[in-house]
Amino acid sequence: MTRSPGENLTVATHRATLTDRYAAWREQGFDASRCPVRNVLDHLGSKWSTLLLIALAEKPMRFNALLRDVPDISKRMLTQTLRDLERDGLVARQVFPTKPPSVEYRLSATGESVLGPLTALVGWAEQHFPEIVRARLRFDTAAEGGSAPVPGETARVERPPALAPLPVRG
Repeated sequence: MTRSPGENLTVATHRATLTDRYAAWREQGFDASRCPVRNVLDHLGSKWSTLLLIALAEKPMRFNALLRDVPDISKRMLTQTLRDLERDGLVARQVFPTKPPSVEYRLSATGESVLGPLTALVGWAEQHFPEIVRARLRFDTAAEGGSAPVPGETARVERPPALAPLPVRG
């Protein structure tokens, strides 16, 4: 993949910034209690947290609505992930005094502040998904000792099914 000079400059800038941050964490002895990667990105990087943040970006939702909206999540995992997001201050939980009590989950101000970076990361994942699938196929084929061609390597790339890109709203 060839990059334009502007893209190379951006990559160089990002590389330098991340290298500096990594060096600072290393100087602190990678203290887990002060490491943002292990403390914050670990939670944000889980598939369920990301999907729940995206679901709640649209509107506040009740537990069962989230359970229906997010495919394949169990009640136990939904409960735990919502608790983790609430503990991190990304999701607010509101209990309504009804019989039985109803609970609604919504993004907090901090949760809303992660939508920009999350949108960029989701866009990157959508853009690079076919490339990553091909890389996995190459790796798995090589690990199995096979020499079968990877679909899309020499012929037209067959794209795996992916979600439609998120619309950019102004």
